[in-house]
Amino acid sequence: MSESNQPTCRVVRAGETITGKQALDYNVGISAESVGATGIHMQIVTIPPGARAKAHKHEAHETAIYALTGVSHCYYGENLEYCAVVEPGDFFYIPANMPHLPYNPSDTETATAVIARTDPNEQESVVLLPELEKQDVATS
Repeated sequence: MSESNQPTCRVVRAGETITGKQALDYNVGISAESVGATGIHMQIVTIPPGARAKAHKHEAHETAIYALTGVSHCYYGENLEYCAVVEPGDFFYIPANMPHLPYNPSDTETATAVIARTDPNEQESVVLLPELEKQDVATS
């Protein structure tokens, strides 16, 4: 906020790496905490070779992803019954409340992406779905 408490434009450098509830590493850029955002959150996600997230959903919030490097896969659906392959340059949309589990099938290449979400607090809407973790979800 500016001195007059009016919103203003801001340049934000990516913050320190944090590990989210879903077990992925993030560098937060735009958020309620960094700029006072009220309806959006933007960050970079890094998925190391062979890594996968915990099954989860974002309660009441949509997600838009733009893949930068590496190829990632994402299981999604009520029982993680579908799989999307996301390559560099692809956009990927996840509706609110959609269970999903992203992973990196590569043995050597890191996958990175820019994520925008309609939750300015990002981690507050994360709901882990351990019942889906028990399923035999292949990661290759």
